[in-house]
Amino acid sequence: MATEETFLVALAPDLAALLQRWMSYLRDERRLSPKTLEAYERDLLQLAHFLTKHLGAPPGTADIAALTPGDIRAFLAARRASGAGSRSLARQLAACRSLARFCARHDVPTTSAFEAVRSPKQKKSLPKALSVTDTLTLTDAADTLTEEPWLAARDRAVLLLLYGSGLRISEALGISRADAPVGGRDTLRVTGKGGKTRIVPVLPKVSEAIEAYIRLCPYLLAPSEPLFRGAKGGALSARIIQKLVERLRSALGLEPSVTPHALRHSFATHLLGDGGDLRTIQELLGHASLSTTQIYTDVDAARLLDIYAKAHPRAANHRHS
Repeated sequence: MATEETFLVALAPDLAALLQRWMSYLRDERRLSPKTLEAYERDLLQLAHFLTKHLGAPPGTADIAALTPGDIRAFLAARRASGAGSRSLARQLAACRSLARFCARHDVPTTSAFEAVRSPKQKKSLPKALSVTDTLTLTDAADTLTEEPWLAARDRAVLLLLYGSGLRISEALGISRADAPVGGRDTLRVTGKGGKTRIVPVLPKVSEAIEAYIRLCPYLLAPSEPLFRGAKGGALSARIIQKLVERLRSALGLEPSVTPHALRHSFATHLLGDGGDLRTIQELLGHASLSTTQIYTDVDAARLLDIYAKAHPRAANHRHS
């Protein structure tokens, strides 16, 4: 019903013309996708519908310029009451802010109320981990998309490192040649967010892949310089690895949620599924707070409860009572 009402909105001529100019700008200059354009247009029409009910007449540009933070909060509250979630409300506020900025750049009277209102807090979504089978398939296929042996070895080493040690892509690409976990070294010192360092374990299979890459790399890898290089010898870009995973995802028929960061999520989820404790996983991931790590418990709650029942002393007593 709310959707039908949205498209029955009447606008004052000046606001209708403004929205048309704004939509053209988003399409032609910002090059937003058709779905995003449709969503933004719907968001503004819903605001216009709200204002029409309160003003008793189709709103114009002056009515938009006269909006206060209280008006915006009332609008968002009405949308939430009609069933809109935090994600939809945040996008709606972003659309309104975009229009306000467009007005400011084109000397059209506008309001700062949209910027004064905070976006609704987003519920933390569950990490999108791959299954063990899909993860192994992805990493095993990492070196199949290029005919250049050293680039293939590099791609395999990077993806194995992301999954094998749970690294962020920036952490993996920030490793220097001197810190490379080769020559029997089974740990790696990683610099994470905020310049904090941590020690992570490195599996023999990962070390072997890195050693293979180093042997084949045609560039001199000075100790203090980046370990992983691009095709022309410069530091490897994260975007190259993102594109690699996109191509692998397409070739293997995997979900769109499969990204380099999903390998890190998979690392944590698979450890938890095999009985790893949250505090250890927190340290391995470099999370500052345990609450950040606890999001993984929702991924396999049944498995976690089973581990708890088998491991906690009081749980054993309870089973026999």
